[in-house]
Amino acid sequence: MTTSTVKTNLLGLTQPEMEKFFDSIGEKRFRAGQVMKWIHHFGVDDFDAMTNVSKALRDKLKVIAEVRGPEVVSEDISTDGTRKWVVRVASGSCVETVYIPQGKRGTLCVSSQAGCALDCSFCSTGKQGFNSNLTAAEVIGQVWIANKSFGSVPATVDRAITNVVMMGMGEPLLNFDNVVAAMHLMMDDLGYGISKRRVTLSTSGVVPMIDELSKHIDVSLALSLHAPNDALRNQLVPINKKYPLKMLLESCQRYMSSLGEKRVLTIEYTLLKDINDKVEHAVEMVELLKDIPCKINLIPFNPFPHSGYERPSNNAIRRFQDQLHQAGFNVTVRTTRGEDIDAACGQLVGQVLDRTRRSERYIAVRELNADGDLAQNAANTN
Repeated sequence: MTTSTVKTNLLGLTQPEMEKFFDSIGEKRFRAGQVMKWIHHFGVDDFDAMTNVSKALRDKLKVIAEVRGPEVVSEDISTDGTRKWVVRVASGSCVETVYIPQGKRGTLCVSSQAGCALDCSFCSTGKQGFNSNLTAAEVIGQVWIANKSFGSVPATVDRAITNVVMMGMGEPLLNFDNVVAAMHLMMDDLGYGISKRRVTLSTSGVVPMIDELSKHIDVSLALSLHAPNDALRNQLVPINKKYPLKMLLESCQRYMSSLGEKRVLTIEYTLLKDINDKVEHAVEMVELLKDIPCKINLIPFNPFPHSGYERPSNNAIRRFQDQLHQAGFNVTVRTTRGEDIDAACGQLVGQVLDRTRRSERYIAVRELNADGDLAQNAANTN
């Protein structure tokens, strides 16, 4: 009777982890760099194609290891260049990855969890509940898949993906170890070589993990604020009841101070008609953020079925933006992208579920989760 060997997935291993792996199988550490380049620079998942690795080692790796990304269920391309991938992860659920081109910048919005436990009232992912954390291989696998789809292998100076943001499905800080490992790979020269200023983690406000983050990595930070006072934020972002605004903003300031550079916090604020879009809310926001170096991204809400919220009028959006501008803040209003492939904020759940019923490609998908903030939370980072 034979026991099957569980293969190690090399896709999600950081450089130290890869070196430890090769140590463990009696091989030299320099093999880690060779194999990482094949995986991340060239998009190779076949050990036989790794031509500068000895045949004996390739044969050994085929028995004990693999390079396996998430399964691509679909890829759609918008008329405006936005791309969306639906990928199936090991839990059987699907997550979505969105790429948004803007001039010379290409931003990839990456998911960290299937579903989410935070239940923000305006977010479609939260309405689906929490299913599973993605592994490091499933997180970095989204970058790997996107990079290969652009023909960006071998890696070149002019890359299709210039920015990566952890702003997709899930709360990244609740999948801390896997997300940090994946972000290290994004920045590693043996991985994707993306500047630390162009890798951004977005959080709804898990204060202890913001403090922990500074001990491990120095990526950019974005805060999903969405309300200028505790009473309203308690309704919209329930985690605020545990970590109220004063505590949250102090933790963000500590993190930004730890970077030791002139880097600013990104504030994300989804505008909801007659809920948080009034001039008085903007005035409160000015007072709340007056001592915090930041840039503000306003995101007009895109309704999804049964959300109970509406998009504000253009006049209301302009009034809100003007109030912040007059106080000296750098403010951007996100434009809707990828609507024709259901990649805009708030569109993802219903449309994907409709396709599940129509297409055999989705028959096996049991749980499809999506994020009301998925596509547009990426567009203006850096």
